[in-house]
Amino acid sequence: MRFITIDDEPLAREGILLNAEEVDFLVPAGEFGNPVKANSFLQKNEVDLIFLDIQMPGMNGLDFLKSLKNPPLTILTTAHSEFALEGFNLNVVDYLLKPVRMDRFLKAVNKAAELFYAKKTTQQSEQNRSGTAVSNVFIKSNRKYIKLKISDIILIEGMKDYVMVHTENERHPVAMNLKTFTAGLPENTFARINKSYVVNVNHIREIADNHVKIGKENLSIGRSYKDDFLNNHILKKLIDRN
Repeated sequence: MRFITIDDEPLAREGILLNAEEVDFLVPAGEFGNPVKANSFLQKNEVDLIFLDIQMPGMNGLDFLKSLKNPPLTILTTAHSEFALEGFNLNVVDYLLKPVRMDRFLKAVNKAAELFYAKKTTQQSEQNRSGTAVSNVFIKSNRKYIKLKISDIILIEGMKDYVMVHTENERHPVAMNLKTFTAGLPENTFARINKSYVVNVNHIREIADNHVKIGKENLSIGRSYKDDFLNNHILKKLIDRN
C-alpha cells in the first residue's frame, strides 16, 4: 500500500515513517508539511493511504479530507482526542493519538490493509467475470518486491505475525496476516482448509482421510472449513461418471 504522511511537525512525520519501515506492505510515497502541497501530489499520483494530522496552519486535516472528492483510506494522527467523533463521521479508518504507540499503529494499518484488499478482491471478482483476471501479484518479502505468477503459488501458511508464501522451489515471508493476504487472491483458485493454511486447489494431488496432499505437504482439513472447501472448490470440479 502506497502511503503519504501529512503533518506540520517533522518529528511526527519521521515517527510514522519509522513505524512504517517495520510493516512490509506499507510503501512510502511522500511526506508533506501542509495539505496544500499534499493536494498537488494527490492530483498526479495514486495513493492508497494517508496518515493525516488534524491541527495544522492554514487548513486543518478534517477540512482537507472533506475537500477530497475520492479520498484514499485515511488514518488520523493528532494529540487531541476531541476530534475523534468528527473524524469517524468522515469514514476514517482509525484515529491515532500522539505519540503513536507501535501496537496501535499496527492495529490501524492492519485494519486499513483489510479494507484495501477487500476492495481489491471486489475489483478482481469483477475482472474475473469480464474475462480480464489478473495473473500476477507483487509481494514485499525481505525488503524486496517480488513478482509471482498466481498459478505458481502452491499454498500460503499463516504464522503468528506474517505469512509464508510457498512456490515449488521457494518460500517468501510476508508481513501480513493470512486473511488480509489472501483477500487479494482469486476466490475460485484459493481455498482455506484450516486455521493456518490456504491452498491453490490447482496444485492439490489428492484428498483422503481429511487430509490434502499438495506440494510436499500433507495437510489436515479443519472441521469448520471442510464443507466450504469440498462444496465450493472440489465437488464443482468432480467428474461424475453416473
